[in-house]
Amino acid sequence: MDIKSYMRTLGQQARAASRHMMGAETGAKNDALHAIADALHQRRAMVLDANQADLKAGIDSGLEAALLDRLELNDARIDAMIDGLQQVAALPDPVGAISELDYRPSGIQVGKMRVPLGVIGIIYESRPNVTVDAASLCLKSGNATILRGGKEAVYSNQAIADCIRTGLAAAGLPEQTVQVVDTTDREAVGQMITMPEYIDVIVPRGGKGLIERISADARVPVIKHLDGNCHVYIDDKADLQKAHSIALNAKTHRYGVCNAMETLLVAESVAAAALPALAEAYANAGVELRGCEKTAALIECNGASGDDWVTEYLAPILAIKVVTGLDEAIAHINRYSSQHTETIVTEDIGSSRRFLREVDSSSVMVNASTRFADGFEYGLGAEIGISTDKIHARGPVGLEGLTSQKWIVLGDGHIRN
Repeated sequence: MDIKSYMRTLGQQARAASRHMMGAETGAKNDALHAIADALHQRRAMVLDANQADLKAGIDSGLEAALLDRLELNDARIDAMIDGLQQVAALPDPVGAISELDYRPSGIQVGKMRVPLGVIGIIYESRPNVTVDAASLCLKSGNATILRGGKEAVYSNQAIADCIRTGLAAAGLPEQTVQVVDTTDREAVGQMITMPEYIDVIVPRGGKGLIERISADARVPVIKHLDGNCHVYIDDKADLQKAHSIALNAKTHRYGVCNAMETLLVAESVAAAALPALAEAYANAGVELRGCEKTAALIECNGASGDDWVTEYLAPILAIKVVTGLDEAIAHINRYSSQHTETIVTEDIGSSRRFLREVDSSSVMVNASTRFADGFEYGLGAEIGISTDKIHARGPVGLEGLTSQKWIVLGDGHIRN
């Protein structure tokens, strides 16, 4: 296969489909989403069989447990994909919304209109549910998309792509609105990120190495986050029962996800009361603890090195640091965080407001697990990814993050004097 020609063909088809989607009615887009959900339900067995083939290949090739967890589909995860499609269908369509319309002294009206970005290229690893999440959000926001999943999920992605094509055809929309790259050749990624004439933005979802490579080499704008080094801070005014459940959930709910806590910070005044019970709970869950000297004086743990404060483990490993209080916690987070998600556990309104205002991350929480940093949980229906950038979109990127705005002017024969 000539990869360059193949990818350019996909790009040309996507650009043509994006022109059609700019004028697609909300009803047609919603019909497609419901039809994709129906196809997933009806072909559930086919999708699960394809996923089993991917899992077997992953096990045979020595794929890590965290990646196998991301790769695996089951009835509950397919149900979640279907639910996500239906939620996106129920969301307001951002395309065409007009805001800030106001009269100018000249008599013209000036405002802004939301419009699709155009063609979105999405490059991701392991998680086949991303195929559905990405397709649904791009479709509803009026964009065409080219999806390039990892080779470890090739059979799952092909099965899901078949359901998507069926849904698009049922709604009378171009099947090329969503195209899944059917080659595992790495050159396909290189072509995608250097085709600005066909692709308007790239969204990479995967390991830090993948995202660093794409960010360095892309000639297309990139929406990205490199890693999820997330923190929970237990304040000196925390309810320790809340703190226990939040810190346990943030780490152990799932390990191989970007919104799992990787560092726990504890105020010195409550550390002796909070840490022993948490250490016991983490031990029961099989979590390795790596702590600072003050932590090691209170619980059994391995010593933490400087690298532990910047590491996204994606594994049952947790770094713990005892800090003097809120000032040191904020300073630590702003120095070592990847600007993904941070939580404070406190009953003090002043501390919570300072934390919300001064912590420089894309999601900042009070008395809630970092695991809530997710498009589905935020009411976006699904997410295209998490952005830790500060321009255009930040945090979970949903429908509005996949649109832009253009200026519109309404006149009635007005001319400039």
